[in-house]
Amino acid sequence: MTRAGRSRRREEPERRCIATGESACASGLIRFVVGPDGTVVPDLAARLPGRGIWVSARRDSLEQAVRRRLFARAARQPVQVPEDLPDMVADLAARRLVHLIAMARKAGQAVAGHDKVRERLRRGPVAALLQARDGSERGRAKLRPMAGDAPVITCLTASELGLAFGRDHVIHAALDAGGISDRVIAEAGRVAGLRNIMTGVDEGRADAGRPCGRPDR
Repeated sequence: MTRAGRSRRREEPERRCIATGESACASGLIRFVVGPDGTVVPDLAARLPGRGIWVSARRDSLEQAVRRRLFARAARQPVQVPEDLPDMVADLAARRLVHLIAMARKAGQAVAGHDKVRERLRRGPVAALLQARDGSERGRAKLRPMAGDAPVITCLTASELGLAFGRDHVIHAALDAGGISDRVIAEAGRVAGLRNIMTGVDEGRADAGRPCGRPDR
């Protein structure tokens, strides 16, 4: 992560998870609001009006919040919680990640394809290496050492990565630093947690959930 990215992360406010009781950077949690009809609505962009209810971006935390009816307790009112809320949030986060990668690609900040990625890695450090979960492990392993200390994002499938690059499928991609790279890495950490993929963002997922320097007020 760039020095500027680390600075922004330190300035990010903390939020407390209603399931675990732990506080962490907002980028490592999912915000929910209660809609006019009393239904719990995921707000991944954290922009919807209303009092925010926060849950760690981990499937077990979200399942616990649903099972123990913690949304109603946090909202201090009866609420309707969709039965498939964990799957719904995971799908929304994955779509959001694909959209962010597509934005990076359109800005000339990301390349895809084994040869192009290998050439990009040879030129110097990247913000992240993206590899499809369902790609060949042997093929993925060849490029990983070239990524150095950059996080390796593996929480998307080849077809999902393909959507970001306007192709049927993509196995390898590289993301340059700057622009929205920090947002891509943070969102990948949330997708990995929501999909219960422990290696979804090597060296990146834990960073998305670390305590921040500025507490929530």
